[in-house]
Amino acid sequence: MLKFALCSFITCILCYGQTMAQASKIDSSQMVTLRIDPSSARGASVSQFFDEVNFIPLETTKESLFGSISQLKMTEENYIVFDYETKAVLIFTKAGKYVTKIGASKIEKDPADKSKPDFYGFDLKTVDGKTLITIASGKQTHYFDLTGKFVKKITSSTVDKYANSKRFGDGTIIDQYYYDKEDKDSTKYHLSLIKDGKKSEMYFPQKKEEHKNDEGWHGGRVYDYGNPDEFLFVKNYLYNIYKLTSKQLSLAYQIFFPAANSLPMDYDSNPIYDGKRYDYFEQNRNVFYEMTNTYLHGTNLYFQVRNWNWSRDEKRAFVYNLNSNDLTSVSDIEPDSVSQFLPITDLNYHYDFTNHGFHIVDKDYFYTSYSSLALFNVKEQNDGKNRKYDPVLSEFFKTQSRKSNPIIVQLKPKKN
Repeated sequence: MLKFALCSFITCILCYGQTMAQASKIDSSQMVTLRIDPSSARGASVSQFFDEVNFIPLETTKESLFGSISQLKMTEENYIVFDYETKAVLIFTKAGKYVTKIGASKIEKDPADKSKPDFYGFDLKTVDGKTLITIASGKQTHYFDLTGKFVKKITSSTVDKYANSKRFGDGTIIDQYYYDKEDKDSTKYHLSLIKDGKKSEMYFPQKKEEHKNDEGWHGGRVYDYGNPDEFLFVKNYLYNIYKLTSKQLSLAYQIFFPAANSLPMDYDSNPIYDGKRYDYFEQNRNVFYEMTNTYLHGTNLYFQVRNWNWSRDEKRAFVYNLNSNDLTSVSDIEPDSVSQFLPITDLNYHYDFTNHGFHIVDKDYFYTSYSSLALFNVKEQNDGKNRKYDPVLSEFFKTQSRKSNPIIVQLKPKKN
């Protein structure tokens, strides 16, 4: 009989949240307990989860060739991609046609800054009604329009520190690294709400000196799933999923995994693990050190888990139905006619989905990506099976190769 972990993470986190007098209270009155055994996850067909699957190849030219999509954002007319390997931001139309690229050569070096002009991503910002791409490099933040034209640069220290923070429809800002005061006794709140320039709610306090020499990360991530009035929040080392509104944080789902996959109850707070976390995971390779890429669509909860095992056969991405309690492994979602008998992720082939999950989730569509290499491999497996592809993919398979640019996959989830 499977033994589930007996530790109660809710008790731990609520006690921790109340150790600081200024920390806001986390509402747990609507909390739902989920007992999830990844080994029990089953397969499904694409059409059981998605009504529509579109493959959007990104045009490959000598100038536009890049490795993989590390970051994806979109506007009404464009997909904007960051490739970590080439350190470039590339702009494509919604049909996948190449527009331009912003690379290191377009980043003006500050003569007073001796550091290399490098950057690790981008953001979008609306300025005077226009969407601009912002790139922070060294001590400067550079602005470009959607044709790649340089607009301006300003000193990064003068940029509004909340300029790229997630916001609610009423303007409330989500801040994840707020220090209550700047001195040796400063308290960091891993999650705060900022209204009218002032902190209104603060959660998960940590003294500045706590975990000072720790190689672990005790923060968390906020996930936007297309609801302007609500986000999901997941904190490292806790198997809890929180709902965040502009007024409060609520513990929505408390997850219990089997004991073999679970961290000790005090792993997040006990200093005996500081500086020894990598060793712990080397010795406990099945333990989930984090949940990630967490989204809610209807009654389906999408999430991933990560541990120290890197076997492609291990199931780490799931869909949990909150009504039926059915658990589906994303890697076992079988292609069918809705996806032109092509996989919706590369979980069984490469690591793009493992590393990035869904790049974008909005109220209508999910967006992910994978390589041309993976797509051609599957296409070859389909040869001889009389598969028919739409005009976009037919042209792609005729004119492109395994070395072409990645493909964006747009998925329309079923309403449930």
